[in-house]
Amino acid sequence: MKIVVVSDTHKDFHKLKYVVEKNLDADAFIHLGDGEHEFNDVKNLFPQKNFLFVKGNCDFADNKTIRIVNAKGVPMLCVHGHEHHVHRGLDTLIQVAKQNNCKIALYGHTHLYRTELIDGIYVMNPGSIDSPRDKRPASYGIITIDENKAITMNIVALDYDAKR
Repeated sequence: MKIVVVSDTHKDFHKLKYVVEKNLDADAFIHLGDGEHEFNDVKNLFPQKNFLFVKGNCDFADNKTIRIVNAKGVPMLCVHGHEHHVHRGLDTLIQVAKQNNCKIALYGHTHLYRTELIDGIYVMNPGSIDSPRDKRPASYGIITIDENKAITMNIVALDYDAKR
């Protein structure tokens, strides 16, 4: 199973659409907030694809701010991160993941990509395809879960050419 994870697109429809088009082989696309309008527009362009969205601090529609999803038998916590104080650390995020028996915790909000294993929880922040911070490249994440439930997480630098 291949899952594409994005966050903090902040109205950049073209870059989000590009990421989806580049990963049409993905089984699912998860948006971790701050991009509800372009998410809905791109989702409507690809109705056959599986899309999931969680509400960020810059979103206003009535979306959930936390979701627990099951990906090939692997429970995943999906949040934006502002309610879990991720700018101050990941303790709250890890605690919520454990309370919900999640093996993976996904968050955004900081615009800084990150993947690591913390206390048995696979953690990913895909960064931002629109406005990365700390002079990092624009990025998104890819999670693969194989038939043995082995998890691989990768950060992908966005190779978008604005002249498209």
